[in-house]
Amino acid sequence: MSVYPAVFIVLSYFVWIKCIYYRHRSSLVKSLNHVMNVLTSRDTVGADIRALVVTAHPDDECMFFAPTIIRLVELKASVHLLCLSEGNYYNQGAQRKQELLNSCAVLGIPDSRITIVDHTKLPDDPNAEWSVSLVSSLIVKHMREHSFNMVLTFDGSGVSGHANHTAIHKAVSYLASTGQVPNDCCLLSLVTVGLFRKYISFLELPFSWLLPCSLRCFLGSQGYRQAKDAMYCHRTQLLWFRYLYITVSRYMFINTFQIIPQGPKNLKIY
Repeated sequence: MSVYPAVFIVLSYFVWIKCIYYRHRSSLVKSLNHVMNVLTSRDTVGADIRALVVTAHPDDECMFFAPTIIRLVELKASVHLLCLSEGNYYNQGAQRKQELLNSCAVLGIPDSRITIVDHTKLPDDPNAEWSVSLVSSLIVKHMREHSFNMVLTFDGSGVSGHANHTAIHKAVSYLASTGQVPNDCCLLSLVTVGLFRKYISFLELPFSWLLPCSLRCFLGSQGYRQAKDAMYCHRTQLLWFRYLYITVSRYMFINTFQIIPQGPKNLKIY
């Protein structure tokens, strides 16, 4: 007899997830309007958005940011990628660069909107301390050259704790706190969740729906297949645990972001 309440609870949970997915599109547009209206006084549509996703390595774009990229592209936003290394830790930089281009093609980012940095002081190495001043200078230069009004990157925990991920967050936070970000640009950091939430796949969705954040991006089954196909482009990275990650990681289905607060803008003194 006790089996029936458990079955009812499980079925109700799946129905709830389905309802959230149906509501997501209108919710995403409202969230985008909210984060963009921090800086503007009118409603934002997808075509108004010029978004820059800043990552550290080839495969970050699909392992961690695929739901956001896919949803923004669906809304006709102009999505660009700045990857700050070629991923040359195992001397596979040239191959990984091509894998990144192939992955972005699946996600909907053309080659012309992709910039891959190859700098000796920015090695793909979890033990390397990337210079905050160097990373921030590369990012702000790219932002100003392309007039982005949205920048998305890692938070202070970098999802996986990788030092190269967290260095990007430090650099963007530095730009924000010192008033170097263009006036019409909002900054968003990808929320790092705990291990339980990270590895329960799409079942994590109700947590992300209920907990406060500035922006949510969810994928359904079709979007997930697209994200999975993008990850399969990174053939050099497809070790056994990557297949497990593709199946169980909530970041293949769900992204949540918080706004990175900005400090006062530089003042002109006459």
